[in-house]
Amino acid sequence: MKVVEFKLGKVLILDQSLLPHKEEIVVCKTVAEVADAIKTMKVRGAPAIGVAAAYGMALSNDLQKDAKTLKSARPTAVDLSHAVDFVLRRAEDGIRPLESAENWAHGNEDRCARISEHGADLIKDGDNVLTHCNTGPLATSAEGTALGAIIRAARDGKKFFVYVDETRPRFQGALTSWELLRNKIPHKVITDNSAGFLMQKKEIDFVFVGADRIVKNGDFANKIGTYSVAVIAKENHIPFYVLAPISTFDFETETGDSITIEERDEKEVLWVSGYRIYPKGTHARNIAFDVTPSRYVKAYINEFGIFDRISGVEDTWKNTKE
Repeated sequence: MKVVEFKLGKVLILDQSLLPHKEEIVVCKTVAEVADAIKTMKVRGAPAIGVAAAYGMALSNDLQKDAKTLKSARPTAVDLSHAVDFVLRRAEDGIRPLESAENWAHGNEDRCARISEHGADLIKDGDNVLTHCNTGPLATSAEGTALGAIIRAARDGKKFFVYVDETRPRFQGALTSWELLRNKIPHKVITDNSAGFLMQKKEIDFVFVGADRIVKNGDFANKIGTYSVAVIAKENHIPFYVLAPISTFDFETETGDSITIEERDEKEVLWVSGYRIYPKGTHARNIAFDVTPSRYVKAYINEFGIFDRISGVEDTWKNTKE
């Protein structure tokens, strides 16, 4: 079952808000419906959101107007705006939006496959790896990034163990566990505030995370809680790796201070699975992302390889465009 696809004039999206208990397809016939599926997190993960937005543009009757609608659905993940702009630029050259969307989706599959290959090379037999949020096929509509590397390493026959942060408040760890189970990879879910204890006890060898936006100086936005994991990893001398395609890099933004951070409905914090777990009258802040400074990153892994400096990523990217 594909996470995002275009069929018979409609965008079909696997509804991740129902996983892992129910597999159901959301059928989007309009740009507004695609934007809503992105905003309500029926499709999640920066690369998958980008693919959905590209296909959403293929439904458009007014590309400029609908581009704004799609970009506003989730402001932090830059893959979305890069995908939309890709379709817009090619439309100026007379290329049909659907053809461009398919090109973007195929390119995303290639980027994720190469990231998974590079990341898998770092995993050794006996390792314990920690993940935060979901970065597998569900989040990318492809092989995956951080979790893609883990799945690739397992398929290569390596024997290791995965600790999965539950990633409150949307419990993306449940999706990671679902994907690990399907690939028969040994793992355990932990509460987000358990990671530091395991690092202190030398039970984690390294951390793999994805990203929603990586800026020019190497700071990056990812699911809330990532910054805390990075700081504790640094304190315990544990390598912290960021795996993301070049479409997630934003070299026009200088530092993480300029990244727009999405805040969502407080109900996501106060309610779980349809049940209110806090007293009536309690209010919450639901910050969806945080920004991790580049000094906490051991290396950036993208389709071009493994880079210990963000400048190396930018130089390589520029060379591929020339």
